[in-house]
Amino acid sequence: MTKAIDDFRGSVSGASPPKDARPALQALWWAGKGEWKRAHEVVQKHEDDERCNWVHAHLHHQEGDLSNAGYWYKRAGKPVATNSVEQEWTEVARELLKRS
Repeated sequence: MTKAIDDFRGSVSGASPPKDARPALQALWWAGKGEWKRAHEVVQKHEDDERCNWVHAHLHHQEGDLSNAGYWYKRAGKPVATNSVEQEWTEVARELLKRS
């Protein structure tokens, strides 16, 4: 799984997310690239998907809007993150890659 995370992290230097990436992974990819707005646009289109809701929570954690992040963690059925944004990105990526 470490290789999958490393490959995914390395793909962020490219121009677009991996072709087979589902919306939550696409949004996380954009977040990893520093394209918060683009990532947010992706998750907003998929509010019925708990994986996208988890990435949505991560995005608001990243921007420091912890109240809004809390709402999305709840919708995703996930505990509020207590680790760094970088650590959370890796945790979310690891889980999403397992499910894809």
